Amino acid sequence: MSIVKYIPNTITSMNLLCGVLGVISTFNGRMDIAFCLMLGAAVCDFFDGFSARLLKAYSDIGKELDNHYDKVSFGVKPAVMRYSLMKGQGACSGESCPVCWLCYIPLVIAVFSALRLAKFNVDERQTESFIGLATPSCAMLCGSLAYYVTKCPESTLAAWAGAKWTIPVLSVILSALLVSEIPMFSMKFKKGADGKVKIGTERLVFAACALIEIVMTVILKQNWSFAVILIFLTYIIMNLVGVIKK
Repeated sequence: MSIVKYIPNTITSMNLLCGVLGVISTFNGRMDIAFCLMLGAAVCDFFDGFSARLLKAYSDIGKELDNHYDKVSFGVKPAVMRYSLMKGQGACSGESCPVCWLCYIPLVIAVFSALRLAKFNVDERQTESFIGLATPSCAMLCGSLAYYVTKCPESTLAAWAGAKWTIPVLSVILSALLVSEIPMFSMKFKKGADGKVKIGTERLVFAACALIEIVMTVILKQNWSFAVILIFLTYIIMNLVGVIKK
């Protein structure tokens, strides 16, 4: 029996391991490690599908594993990171705190991420693009914001992103985007009927914006997570503008 067919599922399992370790790191107060593990999960999430196509090792169990593991890495973990961030920022100071219940609002991201993944699996419209915000994109924005707030607490962005009202409000907005009917372009390149890879104007503009934002981050001497925040905010804004124009 060839061991090759197990490679994609092994990579997928590493996605889950990164997710679980990320949750543990968050509760241990290591938001930096949690975010790096989120990046690791994203890499695994990309390469499991890539390796399956390359090795022609598709399997129904691999698809199921990918779906369930994403719920942890890109659903539970970002929700826990935002919950922990709010607690750490002093938004909840005890039982007498009038806004204590707000700390639990970010956890809805885990619920809506699961709904998003279930919707994606049964929605045949999402073969080349997305309907609603993809869970990895939501998770990366949540993770990068949490990382930036803990690494650059004195910055203006951190003061805004870590505010006791901003965290729950943004969590609700992202949850709504996850299950929305807003079309969003995918960064996965696929061949058309003519055998040529379709790039698309949106992808080119987004890639150019991402490059500019990386350069800006370097010039302004910002923490590298600042570029990640800008990139995923740009992705969301570009798709929302595209809907408005239509």
